[in-house]
Amino acid sequence: MNRRFTLEEAQELMPRIKALTEPAFELANSLNEELHSADARRDGERQEALQQRIQTLVATWAEAIHELGPEVKGLWLVDFDAGDGYWCWAHPEEELCHWHSYEGGFGARVDLRQKPQP
Repeated sequence: MNRRFTLEEAQELMPRIKALTEPAFELANSLNEELHSADARRDGERQEALQQRIQTLVATWAEAIHELGPEVKGLWLVDFDAGDGYWCWAHPEEELCHWHSYEGGFGARVDLRQKPQP
């Protein structure tokens, strides 16, 4: 079973989540630029190496987030199980300020102030 978080517990983890996410995001962007360049040069060997590095980077980031307790629901997207849905954060948001139901997903996010009361 996944760990459940109060809003306060989730917010307390946000500095660590952001500290893991920001450098991974920046490195992934840099590697992606190199990948586009290798693609333009039709350098298949370099493309393959870069794709593998990006995959490893994202997998490592996701595992580090998971070890803290939240769930990774997409690229740079972190959900904290609230017991009635998820506190939801996506890079580069400055703070944790959204919630969505278990069924609703990212597209159904609402501002925390609009979260339905159980």
